[in-house]
Amino acid sequence: MSLITTLARLEAVDSGCARAAATVRHRHLSDRPLVFVPLITAGEAGAPLGALVGTDRDAPRLLVVPQPRDRDLRFTFLAELADVILPYLDSYAQSVEAAERTETDPETGKRVKVETELCADAPQLIVPSRAGLDLVRLLGRSTRFRRTAEQDPEAPYPAPPRVPLLGRWLTHYGERARVPGSSLLLALTDLLSRHWATGQSGLEDQHLGALLAWIDPPAGTSGAEAARRAELARDAAGQLLCPPAGPATDPAFDNKLLAPAFERYDRARTALAAAEDPVEADERLAALTVAERAVRELVESRTRPTWDAVWRGLDLLWALPEGARVAERWTRDRWSFTGHRDRVLAGEPPQPRRDDAVTAANKLATREREQARLEAQEALDDPLEMAGRRLAGEAFAGEVTDVVMAYSEGRRPSPRPLVTVRTDDEPRLAERAKVFRSLGGRPQSAEFAGYADGGGLVLRILDKMGRGKEPEPGSVPEKGDRVCFTLFEHEQRGGAKLPDPEETPWTHGGPPGEPVAEAPDTVTEGDVL
Repeated sequence: MSLITTLARLEAVDSGCARAAATVRHRHLSDRPLVFVPLITAGEAGAPLGALVGTDRDAPRLLVVPQPRDRDLRFTFLAELADVILPYLDSYAQSVEAAERTETDPETGKRVKVETELCADAPQLIVPSRAGLDLVRLLGRSTRFRRTAEQDPEAPYPAPPRVPLLGRWLTHYGERARVPGSSLLLALTDLLSRHWATGQSGLEDQHLGALLAWIDPPAGTSGAEAARRAELARDAAGQLLCPPAGPATDPAFDNKLLAPAFERYDRARTALAAAEDPVEADERLAALTVAERAVRELVESRTRPTWDAVWRGLDLLWALPEGARVAERWTRDRWSFTGHRDRVLAGEPPQPRRDDAVTAANKLATREREQARLEAQEALDDPLEMAGRRLAGEAFAGEVTDVVMAYSEGRRPSPRPLVTVRTDDEPRLAERAKVFRSLGGRPQSAEFAGYADGGGLVLRILDKMGRGKEPEPGSVPEKGDRVCFTLFEHEQRGGAKLPDPEETPWTHGGPPGEPVAEAPDTVTEGDVL
């Protein structure tokens, strides 16, 4: 946590209202995101109870599992979820544009540019909290290997045809959410707490109602009071006024309302199965319908407040201007979406349960690189974030007080102007340390050359001045200019090239043998009622 964030949290505690932790929005927000508010039963993470899902805030689709222990009903829920999510994903898969990307030529081994197609936009999924991200990964992991009746007629408990495809997409989105700066799958609580600092802990910020209470409290109420009410206030029946849907439910709701509703549904279903004549069957079917409707009403009563809170939070975020480099990161998300679309269309198998050593190392390197890139870009986009880096000695800003033209030694001297910057910051500069500034969106590097006699830092500009003997206009700061240099690089370099999977040493699980098809999930006792 930076000093700026700590100060903002202290001010939030003192004032009773959240403080801005950013001046721009650091994540892409789609104009038509798909909001997914899931609900699961307590004690069994893989048993969905229901969900509200859709792109229209006024008309969400309610999905309910009236008995989560019933495997068939769970598959029906997943099939209905696929009927909502997959068409939304497909609507973005057809609109493409021409783009260039760099690939390695298999014959020469050189990096060459090839023209390919890139989806013009990508679908975005929003869940209420971080636990929703975990549930998306869990649903993907538990469904992408399921066998359908067409694939294996003898498979026990075959899944509906679209469920495995849904699992592959949920797995991809869940993995992409682990990449810093990605916006394909976002948790709203993480998004809001990135842009506002509250007077509560990070764990408490995962309660969406309490977080929104700090950011936008009701008139005449402080954020702390509103958050306490959102977390603790109950009605006359002992139920929370602001149900968490996190996606676990409140124990009081489970014990007093949900469990009796399940019992009524089970009794009604058992009675229907024991009916002996059509008239009795009709009566018991009506009783089963009433019991199922009662469960649906309970699920909607827990998910609808969270659904409305999600859209309220999105409105707050849409009001912030988007950061300058957000579009660049969203383009990488579009490449990710396009690549997975192509793999699905090509008939490639589902993602493996465990990555091989090279794939795992590549994922780790990518996340480390994207984390460094994200931190650098957020600082360049946001003066408030840059202020924190300046306080930490990782950047400095000041006024140019002198510019002296100098040249490098050699057969073809190049311009190496010396720029003196007077600053009140205290950067941690070592001898000949490199510093960087943004010049037209590109990083220009300089070298710390020492301290000026009258005070100030002397920097030697090294590049981005053109190829001539004289620097191009605007490429060198002028006297009186305000400049900001960072000690961190703006663009992250790639790491060492990893070996091909076929050349993986035995100490890291290789070299691999013949590829083995992923076996379907085994049937356990918990799968059989």
